[in-house]
Amino acid sequence: QVQLVESGGGLVQPGGSLNLSCTASGNTFSAYVMAWYRQAPGKQRELVAYITSSGTTNYADFVKGRFTISKDNDKDTVHLQMNSLKPEDTAVYYCALAPSYTQVFWGQGTQVTVSS
Repeated sequence: QVQLVESGGGLVQPGGSLNLSCTASGNTFSAYVMAWYRQAPGKQRELVAYITSSGTTNYADFVKGRFTISKDNDKDTVHLQMNSLKPEDTAVYYCALAPSYTQVFWGQGTQVTVSS
């Protein structure tokens, strides 16, 4: 009933920037959390950042000062502005929408590769 589509990934040099987008369609919710996760090869999925329907944001320590999560005015799209990218940021980045603790919807993921 809910579809999430990520875009904006690609190959960048260390120190470069990318802008990821996640657009939600289908059912709408009055309260929710939207988050970006990432999963590197051979590693577990980890939380990168999240934003709530009220605008509260939080970031993992390893991206503070480099990444910014935001929403469009219509609140159907979430963005992740990624600056000062490092090779360690290489991963598949996934968008997630959680209306409650028991409901989580995932996007298909977008590949981010940081390499020289």
